[in-house]
Amino acid sequence: MREAAVADLIGLLTVEEIDTGIFRGAAVSPQPGRVYGGQVVAQALAAAARGIAPDRQAHSLHAYFLRAGDAGRPIVYRVLPDFDGNSFSNRRVVAMQGGKPILNLAASFHRPEEGLAHAVPMPRVPVPEQCPDFTSALAAAGQKLPGFLLERLAAFEIRPCPPAPQSEVHGDLPQRCQWFRMAAPMGEDAVMQRVVLAYASDFALISTALMPHGMGFFSPGVSGASLDHTIWFHQTPPIDDWLLYAMDSPWSGHARGFARGAIYARDGTLVASVAQEGLLRVKQG
Repeated sequence: MREAAVADLIGLLTVEEIDTGIFRGAAVSPQPGRVYGGQVVAQALAAAARGIAPDRQAHSLHAYFLRAGDAGRPIVYRVLPDFDGNSFSNRRVVAMQGGKPILNLAASFHRPEEGLAHAVPMPRVPVPEQCPDFTSALAAAGQKLPGFLLERLAAFEIRPCPPAPQSEVHGDLPQRCQWFRMAAPMGEDAVMQRVVLAYASDFALISTALMPHGMGFFSPGVSGASLDHTIWFHQTPPIDDWLLYAMDSPWSGHARGFARGAIYARDGTLVASVAQEGLLRVKQG
C-alpha cells in the first residue's frame, strides 16, 4: 500500500505536456473540493523544470495563490521561458482552471558552483525513532484528521517532535518540528525530489501562526488559505530519508499569519528554507 501511495503521488506530480509550453496536471479527486496548495505549487515547479538544462536545478520559487482550485478538475500550466543565461534560467508559470489563473509562480534554476558556505545548525530534537507516528500523536491529543488529509499524506511517514522545553524556545517564538520521509523509496531524480519537497512544504506551516492563540487549522470558527509561498532549495533533498521540518511564526495580524520553515537532512544539512503568508480568519462567536 505504501508503494502504491508513493507511485500515485509521483504520477500526480508528473505533468503532461499537451502543447509547446502548456502542461496539464491531473485531478486529484473525482469529487469537487478545494485543491491542496502544495499540489499546485509542486505541479507548477514540475512544469517549469521541463526543458531546463539537466545541469541546472531549481534553487528558488515564489508563488502567489490567486483563487481556490477545484480538486475534481485538471489544472493547465502555461510556462513562459523568460531567461536562459550562462548560470541561471528563469521560468514563469500561470496555473489555470476554467480559463482563470489560480496561481502565479516564478522559478529560478542555477548550475552548480562553488562558493562561501554557512548554515544555521539543526535544532536539538529527538531522533525520528523516538517520536510518535502522526496518527498516534493526534490520537493522544484527542484529535483526528479528516479523511481527505489522510489521503493527501498517505505517501509520507510523519513523526511530530515533542514540544521543546520553554527554556529552549527562543523569545517565546511559536515553534513546531516534525520529521517526515517518503513512505517507500522513490529514487534519486533531483527534479522530482524538489517537486515532492514543494508538495510537502505546504502542510502545517501556516497553522504555526495559530499556536500562540491556542488554535489549530481545524479549530471551530477558524478558516484559512495560503496567500503566497516561497522555497529556497539549498541542496537536493534526500526525500527517501528522514527530513526535519522546523517551523516558527514571528508575526500575525490583520487576518494574516506569517510562518517560516527550515528543512534539514538527518545529518544536520540545511536543504531548504520556506516562507509563507496565509489568510487566517476567526469567526467571533
